[in-house]
Amino acid sequence: MVCALPELTGVWAETFPELSRPVVPRHAPAPRLLAANDEVAHDLALEPSALRTEDGLRFLVGECRAPGALPVAQVYAGHQWGVFQPLLGDGRAALLGERRRRSGALADLHAKGIGPTSMSRVDGFATVGPMLREYLLGETMHALGLPTTRALAVVATGSPRRLNGEVLPGAVLTRVAASHIRYGSFEYAASLGDRALLHRLTAHALDRHYPHVTPGRYPARALLDGVVGAAAAQTAGWMGVGFVHGVLSTDNVLVSGETIDYGPCAFLDVYDPDAVFSSIDLHGRYAFRRQPEIMRWNLARLGDALAEILAEDLDAGRAVADEIVATFDRRYRDAWTAVFRAKLGLGSSVPPSVVQTLADEILSLLAAHRVDYTVLWRDLAAAARGDGAAVRGAFPDGAAPDLGAWLERWWAQKPDAVHMAAANPAYVPRNHLVDEALAAAIAGDLGPFDELVTVLRDPFVERDTDLGRRLAAAPTPAPFVTFCGT
Repeated sequence: MVCALPELTGVWAETFPELSRPVVPRHAPAPRLLAANDEVAHDLALEPSALRTEDGLRFLVGECRAPGALPVAQVYAGHQWGVFQPLLGDGRAALLGERRRRSGALADLHAKGIGPTSMSRVDGFATVGPMLREYLLGETMHALGLPTTRALAVVATGSPRRLNGEVLPGAVLTRVAASHIRYGSFEYAASLGDRALLHRLTAHALDRHYPHVTPGRYPARALLDGVVGAAAAQTAGWMGVGFVHGVLSTDNVLVSGETIDYGPCAFLDVYDPDAVFSSIDLHGRYAFRRQPEIMRWNLARLGDALAEILAEDLDAGRAVADEIVATFDRRYRDAWTAVFRAKLGLGSSVPPSVVQTLADEILSLLAAHRVDYTVLWRDLAAAARGDGAAVRGAFPDGAAPDLGAWLERWWAQKPDAVHMAAANPAYVPRNHLVDEALAAAIAGDLGPFDELVTVLRDPFVERDTDLGRRLAAAPTPAPFVTFCGT
């Protein structure tokens, strides 16, 4: 069934048949639009009103094919929990095709929850709650200035799904990304022993994501170097806003540096470096503080996959991979320092070592006294204007001497309150409020979800509303658990 909609292309399907499998999305009995992202539609030169038609809704759930589209499930491997899985792939998703953004860059359109594929490990369907959650988290990350996949829409299918004894409404998320090329895409290609495929995939990834780079004799070196830099900046950005991805396996990391797969993720309330939110992360592998370490480990696995095309022989390629991946430590620290320089309101004349010391010290105080991460930074902006009462009030009396000494050292660097307000959001998705909004949406009331999305799309602006006050308040510390529902 072909839709009367603007054309897509089948670039991935035509270029990489080895990394694609045919897919036929299941029929949606009663598609109903739950959330539409008109900004993303505009960026893709799609008419938002067209997506609200019958053809548009069936296009969004994958059932109605746009002209030129070649929907496929992508094939990839990956290391999950440190263990190599030779075949993962899209188990409930289809790459519908690609479309040019208004900027001219190519973007993927990808539908998630469309039913079983040849790589399904469960039934292939998704439900309203997790799909709306991914929509919300993607919009938040975009508003925070962090590279991310974004949702074009979430559509209820009208087909219920039985999950863990519950019957929940089904839904499909239509996601947009610069591409869906994962570290695991290269791992799968390497596992086939197909050097030509690795070369083609490398050239494709360079062209899409690092077109400004001169490939040189070994293009894979340029690609790995670009991905290391993107990953360093991506991870530093997460640490700055208190984001915990939750399942940072190599099949959940894109070579573009965009955040993808908002499953068991969450934002910190109190600052806890060991925070884990995933119900299945029993040993803290993907804890907040371990994200830089894990990202570096993931990059090493990408380096392993590329090793045979990084040099004339495999041993030399492995040495090159190690050398390039080792630059992550410096690049991450530089990116982290830039993030916290902005958060602390410190100018370029303040030496990096001073920034790092001040940041490390305040983070240690936050961890020791379990202070709310988001609130603290906004309170510090007020302190930069001369009002330190809120900051002092956030800590117990026993912290006063250490906090006072830190404030004096920080004030001596002349922090800029205006710059701090632009770098530190007033709001992040408070976990309990996200759950409340999703529960209401599942029950049929989208009002709380829509209001939450509206506020989080402009998270640096304080709002004198009930939701604004609830988002700005440090919640009562309580255990929070997320699940791999997306």
